[in-house]
Amino acid sequence: MKNRSITLVTIVAGSLALTGAAISPPIRNACAQQAHMSYAEDVAPIFRGWCVSCHQPGGQGYNASGLDLTTYDNLMKGTKFGPMVIAGQPDDSNLIVLVEGRAKIQMPYGHKPLPECLRQNIWSWIFEGAKNN
Repeated sequence: MKNRSITLVTIVAGSLALTGAAISPPIRNACAQQAHMSYAEDVAPIFRGWCVSCHQPGGQGYNASGLDLTTYDNLMKGTKFGPMVIAGQPDDSNLIVLVEGRAKIQMPYGHKPLPECLRQNIWSWIFEGAKNN
């Protein structure tokens, strides 16, 4: 009976892990040094995986700031407090200030900081002009 319980737990845990892997969007070479960053392939997946649960219409972050990270156009609209991205100027972009923890509030709010390589991808994309590519 004990072996049957362990087998069942193993099957359920494995299935959940595979389901999570199928649902989570892949982040292409997340920590690899790349010549150019792509919004669609390098930045949007970070937002989908870490940010959109709060920063979409109806979400806590959206209600607090007006920031909707579901599309490029919505990101570039900024918040009710102003722009989030200044193309070519990552260190002056509020998005970088927040994800690097240089403000009172750090994003993602209430969670561990984004891994350095993902923050670097966003920084590089803004530095390269924050294009919708």
